[in-house]
Amino acid sequence: MTWSSARWAVDRYVVGGWNQYQIEMMKGEAGTMDKIKKEAGTMDKIKNIKKLTDNRFLNMYEMDARDSKGNPMKYYFASRGKEGELKCATKKNFAEGVMVYAVLEEEPDKIVLIRQYRYPIDDYIYEMPAGLVDPMEDVNQTAVREFREETGMDLKVVTSGSESCRRPFYTTIGLTDEAVSIVYGYAGGNATDAFSEDSEDIEIIIADKDMARDILKNGNVAMKCALLLMQFLQSDRENPFGFLEV
Repeated sequence: MTWSSARWAVDRYVVGGWNQYQIEMMKGEAGTMDKIKKEAGTMDKIKNIKKLTDNRFLNMYEMDARDSKGNPMKYYFASRGKEGELKCATKKNFAEGVMVYAVLEEEPDKIVLIRQYRYPIDDYIYEMPAGLVDPMEDVNQTAVREFREETGMDLKVVTSGSESCRRPFYTTIGLTDEAVSIVYGYAGGNATDAFSEDSEDIEIIIADKDMARDILKNGNVAMKCALLLMQFLQSDRENPFGFLEV
């Protein structure tokens, strides 16, 4: 297959303007149509993307897409990414945010949570301390900063265990391409809301295992928080991060 025919094939299976990576990979190579489809991956399902909003932290996008039968459809999703740098184009996953799993250094059978007002439900909900990664920060730096801002406490990051527990995971993939990494550590110092932003309405919670069970049974709880509370309930006081050894 010549480059000109390979280029036509890639353009046929990948949205124009989104196929530079695949094109570079195919340059100068002969290949079969099957290989080109493999290089293209699933990009043929997306024909066009339009940005619908222009907000600082989160925006809505509309896709002209194809369903599993090849029929045209509209798909809507939210992203923190910039137009032209969306993950469906770059195929690169990274953490836009971090979530902190912290137990007290002196009492590792107690965990630090927050109870925060959230506008979409007009109510308070239990969550792990969390926040967005700023430019030039790594996730550990973000975790220390956000933990301080939301709880007033210091975070000593734990680095033991498998790195697979710390890589970015998608949160609500049917609605957004956002991914979050979990940072684990020990909390020290006194809890205070003195560093909270005006836009945040947060109560700091230090929960033992009995309280964690009650929160799971009766509270408004974010899914990620609920899963980590289940993990906390199975943790060992003598080795509170042993579950990271996977």
